[in-house]
Amino acid sequence: MSKPLEDDAQQVLTRWYVSRETRDRLVAYADLTRQWQKSMNLVAPSTLPTLWTRHIEDGLWLHSIGKNRRAWVDLGSGGGFPGLVVACCLADDEGRSMALVEANGKKCAFLRHVVRELALPATVHHTRIEQASAVIAGADAVSARALASLDALCGYVAPALLADGHCYFLKGRTHPVEIEDATAHWRFDMVKHTSRTDAESVILELSNIAAQAA
Repeated sequence: MSKPLEDDAQQVLTRWYVSRETRDRLVAYADLTRQWQKSMNLVAPSTLPTLWTRHIEDGLWLHSIGKNRRAWVDLGSGGGFPGLVVACCLADDEGRSMALVEANGKKCAFLRHVVRELALPATVHHTRIEQASAVIAGADAVSARALASLDALCGYVAPALLADGHCYFLKGRTHPVEIEDATAHWRFDMVKHTSRTDAESVILELSNIAAQAA
C-alpha cells in the first residue's frame, strides 16, 4: 500500500498526471534525496521542505514537453533534478532511456544508487560536460538546469546533437538576455515554454542549432 502523500507532493501530482508506478518511484526518489542530503549537498537546504514544488515539478514539466523523445541526456545532473525525475517517467515506456552526465564523483554515487534502487532506465557518466560529446551523440533530447549560459550550452551540444535532436534548457528571469547573447554566436529554432506556476521560469526548446557564419 502506498504511503500518504505530503502536501507538497499532493500539490504537484494534482497538476501533473503520472501513473501509480511513476508516483511511487518519485516518492522513493524524494525519500532517498532526503536521506543522502544529511551527508552531502544535493539541493539547497532551504528548499528541502518544498522538494516537490521546487525540484521534482520541473522534471515533470520537462517530461510533458519532450514526452515523444526516446533517448535523453541530462547535463550537469547534480542531485538528479530534472534528469532522474524524467527517468522515473521514462520507466513506464519500454525502449526509452536517460544518460546522466555529472562531474562530481559523490553525486554520481548518489545517482547510481537511485538508478539501482528504483530500476530506472538510466546510466550515469562521471565526466565533465566538455567531454560528453560521445554521450550526446546518441541522444534525441538534451536537458540542462542551472548549469551554464545558453551561449555555452549551445557550444557544448551543437557539435554532437543529432540532426533531429531537441534541447530543453530550464532558465529563469535572465533568459531574455541569455537568448540575445546566444544569438550573437548561434542560430537555432526555439520554442519558449512558460511555467504554470512561476512566470519567470521557462524551458527553452532549441533545435537546428548551428554556429553563425563568421
